[in-house]
Amino acid sequence: MKVRVINRSSNPLPQYASLLAAGLDVRANNPEPIVLEPLGRAMVPTGLYLEIPAGYEVQVRPRSGLAAKKGVTVLNAPGTIDADYRGEVCVILVNLSSEPFVIEKGERIAQLVLARHEVMEWEETDNLAESERGAGGFGSTGVK
Repeated sequence: MKVRVINRSSNPLPQYASLLAAGLDVRANNPEPIVLEPLGRAMVPTGLYLEIPAGYEVQVRPRSGLAAKKGVTVLNAPGTIDADYRGEVCVILVNLSSEPFVIEKGERIAQLVLARHEVMEWEETDNLAESERGAGGFGSTGVK
């Protein structure tokens, strides 16, 4: 599916790292390095502006290597870019490690995944259909 994009960065457009990858690697477009202190967070610009088709969203997800090796992840994962948003795509990163992390311009910081979604319509009622789980909450389905 084609998605219109304006690239105001000097980075290449986001790309899939492998043939069957679901997410496109997106790069930082910060003019100066950003030092992300332990437990610190920052909105990192990408220089990208998208025109997402109606009925779709672009999800912003962490890069597994960055999370596993450096403890840096997307704070609101998955972030959602709505189809009617036309501003710059920024990524909210958080450093969950005990060491500062420097975000350099051009560094791969997140993944973008195009996802279809439905529009939900409420139907108010006084009761819901029974299910096997019922009202069981967190941990109610067992530990294994």
